Amino acid sequence: MPSLDDILENVGEFGRFQKQTFFILCLLSAAFTPVYVGVVFFGFIPEHRCVSPGVAELSQRCGWSLEEQLNHTVPEWGSHGAGFGSRCRRDAGGLNATGVRRYEVDWNATGVSCTDPLGSLGGNWSTVPLGSCQDGWVYDSPGTSLVTEFNLVCEDSWKLDLFQSSVNAGFLIGSINIGYIADRFGRKFCLLSTILANAVCGILLAFVPTYLWIVILRFLQGLVSKGCWTAGYILVTEVVGPTYRRMVGILYQMAFSVGLLVFDAVAYAIPQWRWLQLTVPLPSCFFLLYYWCLPESPRWLMSQGKNDKAMKIVSDIAKKNRKQMPSHLEDIKFEEEDSGKQSPSFLDLVRTPQMRKNTFILMYNWFTSSVLYQGLIMHMGLAAGNMYLDFLYSALVEFPAAFIIITTIDRVGRRYPWAAANLVAGAACLVTALVPEDIHWLKVIAACIGRMGITMAFEMVCFVNTELYPTYIRNLGVVVCSSLCDVGGVIVPFIVYRLVEVWQDLPLVVFTVLGLIAGGLVLLLPETKGRVLPETVEDVENFHGRSAAKAKKIYLHVQTSEVAHD
Repeated sequence: MPSLDDILENVGEFGRFQKQTFFILCLLSAAFTPVYVGVVFFGFIPEHRCVSPGVAELSQRCGWSLEEQLNHTVPEWGSHGAGFGSRCRRDAGGLNATGVRRYEVDWNATGVSCTDPLGSLGGNWSTVPLGSCQDGWVYDSPGTSLVTEFNLVCEDSWKLDLFQSSVNAGFLIGSINIGYIADRFGRKFCLLSTILANAVCGILLAFVPTYLWIVILRFLQGLVSKGCWTAGYILVTEVVGPTYRRMVGILYQMAFSVGLLVFDAVAYAIPQWRWLQLTVPLPSCFFLLYYWCLPESPRWLMSQGKNDKAMKIVSDIAKKNRKQMPSHLEDIKFEEEDSGKQSPSFLDLVRTPQMRKNTFILMYNWFTSSVLYQGLIMHMGLAAGNMYLDFLYSALVEFPAAFIIITTIDRVGRRYPWAAANLVAGAACLVTALVPEDIHWLKVIAACIGRMGITMAFEMVCFVNTELYPTYIRNLGVVVCSSLCDVGGVIVPFIVYRLVEVWQDLPLVVFTVLGLIAGGLVLLLPETKGRVLPETVEDVENFHGRSAAKAKKIYLHVQTSEVAHD
C-alpha cells in the first residue's frame, strides 16, 4: 500500500500548494521573534543615576554642562563610565547596601563652590559619606522600557531576570501541553487557538499597570507561543514531500531570522516599550485568517482514520499544483499501522549505554544552545555600542549560518559541522571578552561570529535529535531533550544580568566553557549521514559497530534500487 510520501511524489512534493502554505507559515515563524528575544528592547537598561535633591539648581547656578554636573555630584562617575553595575556595588566601607550610591551632602547649602563643591562642603570624593538612593532615579534615554517604568535596577534588578525567565518557563510547560493538543485535536486547531491566545496576551501586556500582571501575562504568552511556532513547523514539514522536508524545516527557522531584522527596525522606530509591545502582536490578529488559507495536515487526518478528508486535501494539492491524481490512488484507503509496537518509556532513554550517552549529550547541547543564543543577545543589549546596530549585525549572520548547514550536512555530515559550530561559538565568546572596550568594532565582529556558530548548532540539534532515536520513542526523546532548551532559557537571564555586575564580560567566559564542552561532546555522538533512521534500541546501540556499515549498505541498496526502478 502506498504511503502519503508516495502520493506526494505524484501530485507534487513542493508545488504551488506547498509553497503557499510554506510562505504563510513563515510569517508566523517571523512573528515569534518579539516573544523570544523581546527582552533586549522591552527591558533595555539605560545609563542611570540617583536623584540628588538640589543638584539641578546648583548646576543651573554654576552653569555646568551635563558632564561637569555628573563628575561633581555622582560618586565615581569618571572612573566607571557607562558601566551600570558599579552604580550598585558596596561602598568602600563595606556596608551591605545595594542601592545606587549618592553623596550624603546638602547641595542646597549656601556657599557651595562651583569649582570644588565637595571641598567647600568639608570633604572630597574619598571622605564624603555615601548613602543609598531614596529620591528616585534619572535615566539617560529618549525612550522607555520596563526598567525605566518600574525602576528595575540595583536591588530590584532581579525582576528583569524574572520577566524573561517567566516566558521560558511558559515555553517549558506549554510545549508538552500544546504538543498533546496538536496530536489530539489537529495541527490547524492548535495553530489557530494558540495564535488567538498569543495575540490576546500580547495586547494585554501593553496595558496592564503592574509588574506582577506583566510577569503573569508573559508566562501565559510563553505557554502558547512556542507551541504555536512548533505546530507551524510540524504542519509545514508534513505537507511537503520527503525530498524537501529538511530544507523547508531549515528555511522555516530562517524566517525567524528575518523576524529579527523586522523587529529591530520596529523597535528603532518605536522606542517606547508599551507602544512597541502593542505593535508586535497585531500581525497575530491577521493570522486568524489562516482558518481559510491553511489545510489540516493530511498525515494527522490519516492517523485519526479520517481518510476521506485526507484524500480531499490531497486532491486539492494535486489541483493547485496542476497535477493529475493517478486513478489507482483516488480511492485508496489508509490503515493505521499496527499498534502492537513497543510502548515508549522514559527509562528507555537511559537504559542502554549508547541511548544513555545520546540522551545526556543531546540534553546538554539543547541547554547550551539556548543559553548561548539567548545569552549573546541579552549581553549585546548591555554593550556600550549602538544597541540597534549591534542587534542588526548579529541577526544578519544567521543567514550564512543556515546556508552553511544546507551545503554541508549532506556532504560533510552532521557531527563535524555541529562540533565545529559549538567550538567556534565558545572561542568567539572568549575573544569577545578579551578584546578591550575601546576596540568596539572588533568585539562586535567576534560576537557576531559566536552568534553564527551557536545559530548553526541550535538548528542542527533540532534535526539530529530525531535521527538518533528509534521510531517508537523518537517523539518522546525529542520532547525530553529539547525541554533542557527551556531550562536554559529560564537560567540565562540570571547568568547574564547578575554576572555583569561582577564583570561586564564574565557571562562570555561562562559561555566559552559551555560551548567548548558542547563541541567536544558532539564528537562522541555517531554520524547519521547516509544512514537509515533506527527502528529499535538495538539499531542505536549498533551505530558504532559493524551493523552500522551494514545499515549503510542497506540504505545504498535501497537507493540504487529506486534509481533503477525509475
